[in-house]
Amino acid sequence: MSARVLVVDDVPANVKLLEARLEAEYFQVLTAYSGIEALEICANDRVDVVLLDVMMPGTDGFEVCRRLKKSPKTQHIPVVMVTALDQPSDKLQGLECGADDFLTKPVDEIALITRVKNLARLKTLCDEVLMRAATGRQLGVSENADLERALSGDFGRVMLVDDHVRSAQRLERTLAKFHDTVVESSVDRAFERLCEESFDLVLVSLSLDGGDGLDLCTQLRQRDATRHLPIIVLVDEGSDARLLRGLDSGVNDYLVRPVESHELLVRVKTQVKRQRHTAYLCDRLQQSAEQAITDGLTGLHNRRYLNSHLSSLIEDAKENSRQLSVMMVDIDAFNDVNERYGNRIGDYILIEFARRLGRNVRGVNLTCRLSSENFLIVLPDVPIARAGQIAERLRAQIAAKPFLSPTSEHIRVTSSVGIAELSGVQDNAEALLKRARSALLNANRQGRNRVAVAA
Repeated sequence: MSARVLVVDDVPANVKLLEARLEAEYFQVLTAYSGIEALEICANDRVDVVLLDVMMPGTDGFEVCRRLKKSPKTQHIPVVMVTALDQPSDKLQGLECGADDFLTKPVDEIALITRVKNLARLKTLCDEVLMRAATGRQLGVSENADLERALSGDFGRVMLVDDHVRSAQRLERTLAKFHDTVVESSVDRAFERLCEESFDLVLVSLSLDGGDGLDLCTQLRQRDATRHLPIIVLVDEGSDARLLRGLDSGVNDYLVRPVESHELLVRVKTQVKRQRHTAYLCDRLQQSAEQAITDGLTGLHNRRYLNSHLSSLIEDAKENSRQLSVMMVDIDAFNDVNERYGNRIGDYILIEFARRLGRNVRGVNLTCRLSSENFLIVLPDVPIARAGQIAERLRAQIAAKPFLSPTSEHIRVTSSVGIAELSGVQDNAEALLKRARSALLNANRQGRNRVAVAA
């Protein structure tokens, strides 16, 4: 589903121009012509990115941004300030209000689309982390004082990659007042340390003499250990092509030389705070809820987690008019496998079957073990026709390759799949699972090793 972008400006012509550019890239566009109207939309509708004009009568853009970032319901919505002002003090005021980026009028089309795409991807990740954290709280995982410390943006561990000695020294002096700062002039050495050590942020110069800073950013985004590490690039004025390539590869922010010290500290603090907040939520969920919500044999989520999280996914789909499908999967004749080969081999089949499920669905999908040989996959934003294609691919891949047991026996395993989709605002988790189970029973009656869709 495409991102929803709110365009806020008191000048209708400006709104129409941005709306046309965004819709041409298949974004869903909402519009507001005052600060108060924008706040109401953000409070009552799903918004992934806000493009906010600064100079508006009444409640100006700075005040709108400040209110959005103070509200728990809207503080994670990325805000891009759109302004004709280009003074450092204006940017600093916006950053202190919580703005995530700036666009200067007249808005460059490539910069507009690239930045909105980057921020929309970040919002999607943040929403998923927050939803899973909420599920953990529903299961009895309480918050503690560590969350307050995690929200602080001070005293982070920051790496600066720059081989211009004077520039690096000046930036280090500024950063060292509030952060543990490490300077590396070698791209290779920087990459090694970022993969091996823990950092909250990396600043990378795109005008290195002895290496390619843009290539370093790309490599960091490709590695699991550094994929979500915030990156700020340092660019020379006029280096638009390299900057846009960096933004498109996943860079979080940028600073144009000569770098103003206050802007540097505010942008670094914002990124450090975001990194700590996200890392805290991920670690909190993993450490505190793992035993309660994980199936001990397969490592998948269990029924307890499903009962809580599926309801959250359904409510989110209803509120935002999103599609949602589920696939109920059975290992065919699994009792025969246990009787013939024994429970130890049966457990091995279950573990390998769960791995194959995981390899064939996206990470944002929810895969659970319901009972002995019964599994469920929840597919947010997937219509039932697409779910049928995924299920058929999964069924075919499981049937095509025998399971090699620890005793070197080749065991042929097949599966049956029942599919159902969320239907209307009155639908609920119980009814949805009932329809999926009914479809699964139909697949079994028709001879197994097949996919059936709920009526």
